[in-house]
Amino acid sequence: MSIELDRGVGFIVLPVLLAVGALIYFSLGHEPGFLPLAAGTVGLGVLAFASRVRPALHMALVAALLCVLGAFVAKAETWRAGTKMLGGEVTTRLSGRVVEAEHLANGRVRLTIDVTGTERPVLRYAPDRVRVSARRVPEGVTAGSAVTGLVRLMPPSGPVRPGSYDFSFESYFDGIGASGFFLRGPELTEASGTMPPLAAFQAAVERFRHDVARRISGRIGGPEGEIAAALVVGVRAGIPEDVKDALRRSGIYHVISISGLHMALVAGTIMGLLRAGFALFPDFSSRRSVKKYAAALAIVGLAGYLFISGAEVAAQRSFIMLAIMLTAVLFDRAALTLRNLAIAAIVVILLSPHEVVGPSFQMSFAATAALVGAYAAWSDWRADHPGQAQANRSLARRAVRYLLLAAAGLAVTSIVAGGATAIYAAWHFQQMPSLGLFTNLAAMPIVSAVVMPFAVLGALAMPFGLDGPFFDVMGLGLGATIAIARWFSERSPTDMVGLVPPASVAILTIALLIATICSTWLRIAAVPVALAGLLLLFDQPRPDLFIAEDGRLVGLGLGHGRIAVNRSRPNEFTIDNWKRALRASEVVRPEGKQERVAAAKPSETADGKLAAEQQHPLTVSVLRTSPPLPLPGGEEPPIAGVATSQKLGSSPPQSGREVARAKPETVREDFALCDDPVNCPESASLLQRPTTDGFVCADALCLARHPSGAIVAHALDAEAAMDVCATASVIVIDDAAAKGVCRWKDVLVVTKRDLALNSSAAITFSGEAIGEAPRVAATIEYAISRPFRPWHEQRRFSREARGLAPYRRPDKPATPTKGAPDSPSLGPDPASPTESADPKDAQ
Repeated sequence: MSIELDRGVGFIVLPVLLAVGALIYFSLGHEPGFLPLAAGTVGLGVLAFASRVRPALHMALVAALLCVLGAFVAKAETWRAGTKMLGGEVTTRLSGRVVEAEHLANGRVRLTIDVTGTERPVLRYAPDRVRVSARRVPEGVTAGSAVTGLVRLMPPSGPVRPGSYDFSFESYFDGIGASGFFLRGPELTEASGTMPPLAAFQAAVERFRHDVARRISGRIGGPEGEIAAALVVGVRAGIPEDVKDALRRSGIYHVISISGLHMALVAGTIMGLLRAGFALFPDFSSRRSVKKYAAALAIVGLAGYLFISGAEVAAQRSFIMLAIMLTAVLFDRAALTLRNLAIAAIVVILLSPHEVVGPSFQMSFAATAALVGAYAAWSDWRADHPGQAQANRSLARRAVRYLLLAAAGLAVTSIVAGGATAIYAAWHFQQMPSLGLFTNLAAMPIVSAVVMPFAVLGALAMPFGLDGPFFDVMGLGLGATIAIARWFSERSPTDMVGLVPPASVAILTIALLIATICSTWLRIAAVPVALAGLLLLFDQPRPDLFIAEDGRLVGLGLGHGRIAVNRSRPNEFTIDNWKRALRASEVVRPEGKQERVAAAKPSETADGKLAAEQQHPLTVSVLRTSPPLPLPGGEEPPIAGVATSQKLGSSPPQSGREVARAKPETVREDFALCDDPVNCPESASLLQRPTTDGFVCADALCLARHPSGAIVAHALDAEAAMDVCATASVIVIDDAAAKGVCRWKDVLVVTKRDLALNSSAAITFSGEAIGEAPRVAATIEYAISRPFRPWHEQRRFSREARGLAPYRRPDKPATPTKGAPDSPSLGPDPASPTESADPKDAQ
């Protein structure tokens, strides 16, 4: 340990502790204040300074200080962002200035707009920046254009399941307060006022980037041209989805994202060209350090590449890392060291602490640290085991040896980087390419030797109009890369790994840090730590039921790689995420159709009494002593009922179970058989059908049976939900105004209001025996907890979160007849979407 400290391991650990503090801040269940964090930073700093005579205590206090400092920096970034987020869905006429216009592969255009005004209605809490799509845009709509049109705006959505990617978190730090689409427009309009100088400069840069992208994609054509535009200027919107899927499944999707690989290849190409050019002047090269000149000009070239590529976060991080390494060359220091990597990490954390929780930061720094650590270990081994001088070889033998060493180096690089990032890919995406190593071995030499060098040459020749031949060669290389990706993608087995325990990710990260940071035999300590993390991978229970945050879609795991849904056309992105989480490859569509049924007016019988059977025969309660109606699968309904436990809220009363136990021979049958084919809803016979193979839907109700025996119901309103109180284990109601449903029954009820406040949910069933009656317990976990963090604060202001029914525009009053009094004017609904989008008004 003393040797490790003397070699500067303390400085390398510094960004790790800062990142831990930022992670703790973003994972808290409440928003901490500035004062406690500032007081903790100052207090720990004083204690660390006073404890210098006690090394162990001093190191512990410094570690705590760095963690609190990381949390303080994250809090400062949250306060600095302060993005105004839309509270609810609203339709309004929007005016603004285009920041970016992206032409998607499906023909639509996605616009990022700085809002300058809204009308009909005027949003008094309008977001500053929105992202909306349109079917088409007028000619001349580019960055800096002023546009207007009728839009449907929606607040940023939450995670599609607990623990998944949070869109509202990313939107908050990107400054995007709402997303949506144009209902009419957009139309070009006159800009109000003069554009600020900085905005005008940014608009000019965006126009230049898209002009270059159109030139490159037009020259190469096809998906190769779109990928070439992505590699040169960072415009990726036009890449077809099938090509993205092939790259992702084959494990080389990182090729189209400008990151460390592309920055390193650009820097290497520039330095190689410059040193080759300096070699033409031997007198100058012998008297000057041309390597430093090439490194300085490479930094300038990297800055230009960062500038025209859109300066995305991954590109910024890679530029900082490479700029530090090239600066080390200027001062005759080693470039590829963990110290330089630590400096880059510190800069990134101080500038954008929220990036610490994202996959891009974690995977890029993990891969780089592993590669630097492996290179250092190999260098130490070579120093301890010097090879013998080899006899002169022929040119052919030298070429073969060079190719073999290059292939071995590429294989080792893929293994080391892939192994370091595998746990983060599984954690964030629930998938790992099974043939990624072989795909990288086949494709990366083409990318490194053909694609990126000719991309640099084409960019340098573009001002002179000589870029065509270079981009043609680049297109050929990209065509070969896409063909390799498709070939491996078609032959790749399933790459879904399911959910990964957070404890396993943390322990494997510690193992990675020990293996890369330590330079002595202490590296061996990483082996047992890694084994402990791998063992925890098998200790992650999978949820049995997922509920989308809009309450319209539920997914029930049936086992054997199947997931049942209640909609025939579910949201593709949500279903893909749920399939990866459950390791399901087959989606079971529902039988029948779910639709709202208009309430019929109750008719009067001859004696003046209401005919309840005609009003809704499904809700008629029948008490009988004959055997009860069998449940799906032919089993008897458990008299003991269903137990539920909620992490948020309280369990419903259990009086229903007590009544059933008091009179076991008497069973309430909420689904009575109906002989009237006209008035009896089709859903009255749902429980008589087998539902173990998915959802069965009729009227406003969908039912399915989990292999554990639990009945899952999805109802469009509270009236339909009341029909299954006695039989269902979980009832999901797509109605925010539903209240007090099944309060007398031991059943877990999830309403649209619960989901509007707490986002999506995951439910786990567990079977247990109580006496002679079986019992299924349902545990629910929501994606968002309360009190809300700043990036979730807008959720409380939607109509659904306030328990209000969807807004209905009032009907226009009929024209009054002659002589009749004028009809009163109908004013706007005080709880309209306009008001729900304004948090101040909602309060």
